[in-house]
Amino acid sequence: MSWITGPLVAFDLETTGTDVETDRIVTAAVVRLEPDGAISAERTWLLNPGVAIPGQASAIHGISTDHARAHGTPASSAIEEIAEAVAEVLRSGTPLVVMNARYDLSLLDRECRRYGLESISERLGVVPSPVIDPLVIDKHVDKYRKGTRALHALCAHYGVSLEDAHDARADAVAAARVVRRMAEKHQPVGAMSLTDLHDLQIRAAAAQSASLQAYLRRTSNPTAVVEAAWPVIPRSR
Repeated sequence: MSWITGPLVAFDLETTGTDVETDRIVTAAVVRLEPDGAISAERTWLLNPGVAIPGQASAIHGISTDHARAHGTPASSAIEEIAEAVAEVLRSGTPLVVMNARYDLSLLDRECRRYGLESISERLGVVPSPVIDPLVIDKHVDKYRKGTRALHALCAHYGVSLEDAHDARADAVAAARVVRRMAEKHQPVGAMSLTDLHDLQIRAAAAQSASLQAYLRRTSNPTAVVEAAWPVIPRSR
């Protein structure tokens, strides 16, 4: 039986920025979708990240510093809940869908370290798996398609509705629905075991990073470095 005929759980974050080492979580969602696409369980969080939310980030996800401070859960307790919710999904063997997993899972890892909490890897005893990343898979199965690979573009390409973009819940649901459509269209992916699919993404993400790094060094930045690790960037010592 293919993994696309079973349940999927999707995870998404909205944050203060794009640097996994320094930025903070503002909202998070963990949503379970059944094989027919129905949502059977969900958890969402609004955090007080403990720092000001830059205006550029607020413009994207709609959460201001004042709103987060007034209504958000303290970051340390919320991050413990988020990390345990994600770990519980992976303990169950249910695939975790994360758009651009390298970013979201790495940022969650750094937030755990910031507050002295166990990371997902520490809770599981292994690197998070099985993870399904629509961004990595789409670049692998349709390498030469032009245009952005942002979630809204993937939704348009695969015929998935995306309402309320940059809301963590909405983005999580859309990512799970996109990855099902993607696997249906590209049957070798849909037919893989979860272990093989996870391993494929590790190799594909590394190859994609190497290709981008070579392009940047050739065209604009001779010293460019593009992270190759997936789904979690290792912590620096």
